Amino acid sequence: MWRFLRITLLLLVLFVVAATAWLDRRGSRDWREPLWVGLYPVRGDDDPVTREHVARLDRASFASIEAFFAREGRGYAVPAQPVHIELYPRVKTSPPELPAGAGWLRTATWSLSMRWYASRAVAQAGGAPPSIRIFVIYHAPARTSVLPHSLGLSKGLIGVVHAYADRDHEGANAVVIAHELLHTLGATDKYDPATLMPRFPEGFAEPGREPRYPQPLTEIMAGRRALSAARAEMPDSLGQVVVGTATATEIAWAAP
Repeated sequence: MWRFLRITLLLLVLFVVAATAWLDRRGSRDWREPLWVGLYPVRGDDDPVTREHVARLDRASFASIEAFFAREGRGYAVPAQPVHIELYPRVKTSPPELPAGAGWLRTATWSLSMRWYASRAVAQAGGAPPSIRIFVIYHAPARTSVLPHSLGLSKGLIGVVHAYADRDHEGANAVVIAHELLHTLGATDKYDPATLMPRFPEGFAEPGREPRYPQPLTEIMAGRRALSAARAEMPDSLGQVVVGTATATEIAWAAP
């Protein structure tokens, strides 16, 4: 009986949260004014390299993200500055982690925990609350050879990005931030999860190009540019990335 009541209560809460998320998402994609995106740095370790990197971050560290959306938006007749990036104070605690292989109930509980975490972080940071909240967790390159998986939640407009605490990686970090930001707006991945290769045609920057390979640029939601039918590489910066038609349609930049 107690289990039934607990699940029923959770479902009711999820219904309210889902309805609120739908309204938030709809409002975030009308593009009548710049979409306010808040970046919240988090130290993923206690390495001095990480502490120093996070301490020196400023708004200019993320200027390429605003420039990317402005450049790509021009091709879809959206406002001159579709996205505004604001850097908020460092968050001292890391976001809750979703266990691997979690079932629907554990995933739903984690989603609620993530929203609670985000709301508290925003309140503690102060200032005007952003429309989208992205927590960027920095790791010292010497300690982490492979970063944990980043994610973007359209329900709640929250992103969690794992990044390297290194100036030379700022371009690649910006690509991941832009990718997860677009996930919060409803954009879907455009690569094969088994091979990580871009899917044709929606994952190709120039699907009509002849010869098809190598692709000169990367579609943002594909994450890599195809060099051949079996090989692809990640971009070093957003200067090598575009928003393809399928992604533009998903975020309401283009008509279906």
